[in-house]
Parts: sequence; structure tokens; C-alpha cells
Amino acid sequence: LLRLKQLHNGVFLKVNKPILQMLKLVQPYVTYGYPSLKTVRALVYKRGYGKVSKQRIPLSDNSVITNALGKHGIYGTEDLIHEIYTVGPHFKQAANFLWPFKLSAPRGGFKCKRHGYCEMKGGDWGNREAEINELIGRMN
Repeated sequence: LLRLKQLHNGVFLKVNKPILQMLKLVQPYVTYGYPSLKTVRALVYKRGYGKVSKQRIPLSDNSVITNALGKHGIYGTEDLIHEIYTVGPHFKQAANFLWPFKLSAPRGGFKCKRHGYCEMKGGDWGNREAEINELIGRMN
């Protein structure tokens, strides 16, 4: 359900009770937060791939998005970014269309992988809230 199959993968999720319970279970292994519009746009433009008939297709032009999500009113990259950022009515279809982002290791590395972000020692896993933008900026 989380679609995190390998290290340094990223996905967009809608915050609701079942997702929060799943994140609580995997919290020592993942970091999460609330990305800004700039971060969402940078991820989709630089590392965005679509899922078309179970194949990973680069989002090089809007026709790929229109063919897959046109029936939901999403006709281009900006429509896709808007739907993801505002968590619109067709967020589920838009997020499922996007292939999980394959990010690189962060420039400068992690601080301390064995401690949580909210702990006194200041580690890396857990809820970063708005601070996720800085980490994704280093990994993108």
C-alpha cells in the first residue's frame, strides 16, 4: 500500500487514519512530512514517471498524462501537480499514476540514521512536517 519497495523511494499519500496507522508501524524505517508546492513541482518535473499499462514511462510531454488521466480532468503536468498538492477529488488516481520517485542519497548524508527526527539526539526517521522540503532538495 505504501509502494516503498527500495531505499530512497518516495510517494505521495493522503493523510487519513489508516495511512497514519501504517506510517506508525514503519516509522523507524521511513521519514515523512508535508511537501511544499515548489518541492512537488521539482519532483514531478525532474523525477516524474507515469504508470502506463504497468510500464514506467517518462513524463516528457502532456499527452502521456492526458491519455491516462484525461477522464478525471487532468490534462497536463501542471494539472497533475495541482491535484497532488491540493489533494483534490482525483488524488488517488493521480498519485497511483505516478511511479514511486527514485531519489538519490542526500548530499551531505544523513545525520544519524538510528535516532528519530523528533528525539533529543536528532536523527533522521519519523515525521519532519515542513522540514521534509530541505531533505528532498538534497536528494533530488
